[in-house]
Amino acid sequence: MNETTQVPYLRTNFYCRDRSSIPVVRKFTRKALIEWGCEDRAYDMLLCVTELATNALRHGVPPGRGFRVKIALERMEKVIRIELHDSGDGEVRVADGLPGVEDEGGRGLLLVSALADKWGVAERNPGKIVWCEFNLGLPCRFGKRICRYVRPARTISSNWRWSV
Repeated sequence: MNETTQVPYLRTNFYCRDRSSIPVVRKFTRKALIEWGCEDRAYDMLLCVTELATNALRHGVPPGRGFRVKIALERMEKVIRIELHDSGDGEVRVADGLPGVEDEGGRGLLLVSALADKWGVAERNPGKIVWCEFNLGLPCRFGKRICRYVRPARTISSNWRWSV
């Protein structure tokens, strides 16, 4: 089920079209972040990879196919990029307006757009790549913790700040 390629700051894995893949995707992502020492925005990244993987399963992956998760640390740019590759032709869009309190869906890409610094969709044949990026601001520790990420407590916002 899982074919893994290990390059120093790139992790990629393939998953079957099955709900049980979602916690495995989170574990895969968490492990990469820990190995790279980039745990400061881990909760945001884990939530986003969960939402993107869930969307891929629900809307993007045709029956009998799977999806690929790719996580890359761009050390020079101090960015982590998460990509989900699927072979479906489903359209990716943020829901119009806020979903109702009782609605079971419609929040995934709203969360991704609120938590990630950038996100988007790229073409692929067949299918598409849905990606999100997280600016780290300061380099990851690569063996030694050097920074701590602080987010305002009252709201999800793009007003992030770093504390050393």
